Amino acid sequence: MLNKVRTYIEREIGIASGDLVFVGLSGGADSTALLLILKELGYRLHAMHCNFHLRGEESDRDQTFVEELCRQQDVPLSVHHFQTREEARRRGISIEMAARDLRYDWFRSVLNPQSPVLNPQSPVPDSLSSVPDSLNNQTFVAVAHHLEDQAETLLLNLLRGTGLRGMAGMHPRHDGIIRPLLCVSRDEILQYLESRNQTYVTDSTNNERDALRNRLRLDLFPLLRDLNPAAVQHLCRACDNVRQSLPYYIKGVEATFAELGISEENFPLSALPSRTLLHEWLADKGFNATQESEMLRATDMETGKLWHSDTYQVLRDRQALILSPLLLKQAPPQLGQEIVACMQEQGPNVAYFDADLLDGPIEVRPIRQGDAFVPFGMKGRKLVSDYLTDRKVNRLQKAEQYVATCGDDIIWLIGHRSDNRFRVSEHTKRILKLTCISF
Repeated sequence: MLNKVRTYIEREIGIASGDLVFVGLSGGADSTALLLILKELGYRLHAMHCNFHLRGEESDRDQTFVEELCRQQDVPLSVHHFQTREEARRRGISIEMAARDLRYDWFRSVLNPQSPVLNPQSPVPDSLSSVPDSLNNQTFVAVAHHLEDQAETLLLNLLRGTGLRGMAGMHPRHDGIIRPLLCVSRDEILQYLESRNQTYVTDSTNNERDALRNRLRLDLFPLLRDLNPAAVQHLCRACDNVRQSLPYYIKGVEATFAELGISEENFPLSALPSRTLLHEWLADKGFNATQESEMLRATDMETGKLWHSDTYQVLRDRQALILSPLLLKQAPPQLGQEIVACMQEQGPNVAYFDADLLDGPIEVRPIRQGDAFVPFGMKGRKLVSDYLTDRKVNRLQKAEQYVATCGDDIIWLIGHRSDNRFRVSEHTKRILKLTCISF
C-alpha cells in the first residue's frame, strides 16, 4: 500500500519530502488512512477538520476523535466550525453543496502565504497547535478521494451532460489540492487500517439514499460489479485517458478560438451554434447547461439579457456574448476642481466649463432612468441611455456609468461628453476644470 501510494505521488503529484501537506481530516476511514500513510511516507503534516454542525452529537464525536488521533500521531490540527445550514439558505443551494464550498474555500485559504494558519504571528481560531515555523518549500492540501470516488464523480458528471473536462474526473493535483489515494480502492484502505489496528468514525448519512452519490455507491456499484468485477478500475482508467488527452484538446480549442476571434471576454455570435465552443468558453465559470442552452437560443431581440453564475455574468450584447466577473460595486469617481486660465489638458477624464454658469455644488452620482443632457456641440436634449447606446456602450458598462451634476442639471457624462449649455465660450471669464481622479 505504501509503495503504491509513494509511486503514485512521484508519478502524478510530484511533492517532495520537505513539502508541507495539510490533510483534510474528517475522521472517517479514508482521511484517517491518508493521514497515517503520508506520515509513514515522511511528509510534514498539519491536519484540518471541518465541523459542519449538521449531525448533532455525531459531529462533535467526529471532532473529538480527530483531536485524539492527532495527539496520538503528534500532528498539528486546526478545526473550523461552519454554520452550514445558514450558508445554504443564504445562497439558495443544497446543504451538500454549501458544505463542499465551505470546506474547499477554507482548504484553499491556507495556500495563501498570508493565511493566518500559515503565519505563526497570527492567531489561528480553534487551532490545537501551531504549524511549523519554516515554510521554505511548497504547500499542499491533501484530500482522501479514492478509486470509487473517482468512478462516482465520472458517473455523476455524465448524468449531468458533462463535456470532456468533466469526463476527466478529479485530478491528482490541481490548484494546490492533491489526491494521493486516487490509485487505491476502498477495500485497500480498510485493509491498511486493519493492519495498523487503527479505528475510525463512520458518518451515518453515508447510508442515506437522499444524495445521488450515495445511491450510486449503494445501488449502482454492486450492479456494475456483477456485470464486470473491474468496473470501477475501468471507469477510472477512462478518466485517466481523458485527462491525459485534455492538453491536446485544449490546444485545438484555443486555436479555434483564435481563428474565430473568440477572446476571454468576447464570444462573437458568428461562432455559434457550437455548443462545444460555448461550453469551453465558459469552462470553470460556474454556468450550467440550461444557461448555456439559453445563450445559444437568444435572439437579436434579447440584447441586454444577462446570465449569472456565483462569480461571473454573461451579457447578450448585439452580435456577441460578453463575459465579466461579478465585482463588488465600485466607489463613485472623485472629481478634482480648479479654476484655470485656459484649456490645455484634454482627454476623456477632463472637462472644462464656464464657472459662472454653474450655480451650486457639483456632485457625482450613477446615471438614472430618464436622465438627459445636451451633448457638447449639439442643441437638443438627448437621453443619456440613447447617447451611450449610440456609442455601443453595453449594459454592463452602463451600470458603472456616472454623471457630474450641478443642481438638477447633468453637466458631464463622465468619460464621454460635457453638456453644451455650460461650455466655455468667448464670453467666459472664469474656466472651471474638472478632472476625474479615480474612475
